[in-house]
Amino acid sequence: MRANWLSNIGHTIPIKYHVVFWLGYFSINVIRWGSYFNDYIYSLKSNLVEFPLHIIIVYVNIYYLIPKFVVKKKIGTYIFTLLFSLGIVYVLRTGLNYLLVTKNIWPEAYGVQKAFSFNHITAVVIGELYVIALVTAIKLTFDWVHERNRSEQLQKMQLKTELSFLKSQIQPHFFFNTLNNLYALTLEKSDKASNVVLKLSEMMRYILYDAQESRINLTDEINYIQGYIELEQLRHGSHIVSNIEIAGNIDFIKIPPLLLLPFIENCFKHGKKNNDNLKVYINFENLNNTNLYFKVLNTFEDSTQPETKHGIGIENVKRRLELLYGNKFELQTKINEREYIVELKIPLQ
Repeated sequence: MRANWLSNIGHTIPIKYHVVFWLGYFSINVIRWGSYFNDYIYSLKSNLVEFPLHIIIVYVNIYYLIPKFVVKKKIGTYIFTLLFSLGIVYVLRTGLNYLLVTKNIWPEAYGVQKAFSFNHITAVVIGELYVIALVTAIKLTFDWVHERNRSEQLQKMQLKTELSFLKSQIQPHFFFNTLNNLYALTLEKSDKASNVVLKLSEMMRYILYDAQESRINLTDEINYIQGYIELEQLRHGSHIVSNIEIAGNIDFIKIPPLLLLPFIENCFKHGKKNNDNLKVYINFENLNNTNLYFKVLNTFEDSTQPETKHGIGIENVKRRLELLYGNKFELQTKINEREYIVELKIPLQ
């Protein structure tokens, strides 16, 4: 980064803006001193002598001294080199003004002033430092804004990449579980196997196409969840009792795809489905068009611990929620007797 951020003049500020700045600065200076002396010809000549020197020392400072010494924390060497450079500029500026412009090397001072006096050296050096500080501040400000924007873009790219990876993890995880269910049905030589294959193909179409978007309609996601539940019902039959309730208008709501499925999978992973019925109740509610409330409740086996045995799916969804919503989401899990409850609230974007 140290080698690149000041590698060339047009790195963060296009060359044309450098030209516009110096032309503008030159024009203002000519008008200012021409008005001060009531002699615009003198002001033009003196600025034509001085501005090339301004430009040279400014760019030497920005593109050589700062990256070579300041960035490497060689502050003493930087100060010495800058002062030496200012000394050279003083000699050149004074000599050229004397030879090409006027014999009075400091007309704005009272009385006749000699070159190389302490006061004249101080005045010229302070003037040069003013120009150096002004231009360097502008350049560093542009560099800071450029680096901040670049950092934000990199963070967005990293976020997008990680979200894509997390979403891709859900797909094989889901298919692995479903194929296990299908395998169990084939071992039982169940007639339900063909229906499972058909339902699975419909869900694969959803994952391969619709779920590639960054946001999908909540209604599509609910249909997908319903399809998953139907797959489980094909396997376990009447032992599964489910219900999906919707409160408020959800037609306009969009959410990240496959965000809620792991919570549904968890119901069947830990829920009762042998001798007793597995109850799965799902609720969606639009809260004043600002938040989406999602709740899923399922009964579970005494021998399972749903609060700790989440598997990759739940941890995946937690990480996605953090990346997508930061601290603006609420996720709670609790156990009420033999019911496991998940409550999630996310902002509507």
